[in-house]
Amino acid sequence: MNKILALILTVAISGFAQDRHQMGSNYYAYPTPTAKYTKAPVGYKPFYLSHYGRHGSRFHQPADHYHALYNTLAKADSAGKLTDLGKSLLERAKFLDEYAAPRAGDLTQLGVAQHQGIAKRMVKNFPEVFKNDAYVEAYASTSVRCVVSMAAFLEELHALKPKVEIHQESGKYLMSFISPLDFGKIINESNTPAWQKENEKLYSHVNPTRMMRTIFNDSNYIQKNVDAGDLFSKIYEIGNSLQGSPEIEFSFDDLWTEEDIAARWHAQNAWWYSVLGNNPFAKKQGLDNARPLLKNVLDVADKVIAADTAKTDASTSSATAKTAAKPAKKTTATLRFGHDTVIFPFAVLLQLENGTQNTGIETADMENLHKVWRDYEISPMAANVQLVFYKSSKKGAPILVKVMLNEIEQKLPVTCDTATVKNCPAAPYYRWEDVKEFYGKIATGK
Repeated sequence: MNKILALILTVAISGFAQDRHQMGSNYYAYPTPTAKYTKAPVGYKPFYLSHYGRHGSRFHQPADHYHALYNTLAKADSAGKLTDLGKSLLERAKFLDEYAAPRAGDLTQLGVAQHQGIAKRMVKNFPEVFKNDAYVEAYASTSVRCVVSMAAFLEELHALKPKVEIHQESGKYLMSFISPLDFGKIINESNTPAWQKENEKLYSHVNPTRMMRTIFNDSNYIQKNVDAGDLFSKIYEIGNSLQGSPEIEFSFDDLWTEEDIAARWHAQNAWWYSVLGNNPFAKKQGLDNARPLLKNVLDVADKVIAADTAKTDASTSSATAKTAAKPAKKTTATLRFGHDTVIFPFAVLLQLENGTQNTGIETADMENLHKVWRDYEISPMAANVQLVFYKSSKKGAPILVKVMLNEIEQKLPVTCDTATVKNCPAAPYYRWEDVKEFYGKIATGK
């Protein structure tokens, strides 16, 4: 791509780059967190971490979208129907048809870096979890971009902590909790008549006409030869994916006004909510895509806690009671690498709250949904949920846990009975006993 053109485009969009990127919906490139953490209660230290992460930034898919964009513009150009902006877009589309289409769906190098960064911060923030005797279990979806994301994460972890033992695998049997359901079926089941009416209201604010007139110089040609709505959507999706490939020296942001991109994002945000959120107009089948994951998280944590308690009890027993048996490995971290189609409903089931957003909120006000539920805050590229478990050396002290969404501490709808518990912890720390009881029912759908 012409570097002078790239420079012009970069200058032209710099005024609203931050908000513009967020309106890329689930293509939003993972932001480096800056939030500070709340100190754990006195005497408590982390000993186990349970994680589910989405793959990092990827190229847009399917490849047919790149082909369709290029072919539509090339056809118009041969008929002399492109404006100067349209010709510039054609040049970009040609590059993407050659460079990005063969990589459709693949992890980008920024996607690799995102997981390396998360791993680095995890080790820094919770060093007790990754001591030399640590044992880490990592599992990935069978999708190549998820396997490569896991590899990037573990490569960084190994570089920082070479003595940590790592078990890693990817296989079809793991999909039962990493990504169990058919997403196409979920989409169909969520598209109820009630939701269709709401969706039409949102898309009444989305008008591709202005953009089409900046690309094509003949309105009659547009009417007869261009599916304006479809082209508009492809430009939105492909353009948003470019923030995940900084080596590509251009964007599509010069095609948008702030009003146009906001209207399109509001509709996209509501669509994700209808498919994988707590939308009252849909059947909420998408939530079932994360129940097996929630159960896996609870079950594995319980086993780790039981094993840790047993080991602690054994270490405090008589020093003369020795055994020649090799001690069982004590898992200190469970890492899972999957997809947005699971992390969205997982966050919804957890009902996470931070600031102005509540992931589990149920609202019928689609026009103002973005004020309380934002897709880019829940599932940007490399999105992750981390449950960090803490224990105290004080005998009888309860296990505590805190939950983070994209490395930001969250409030949970979990309560501690002050009538029976003397010292209930303050958010973001919760008694594991209370957390397990609350989410155990949600995991089974009861």
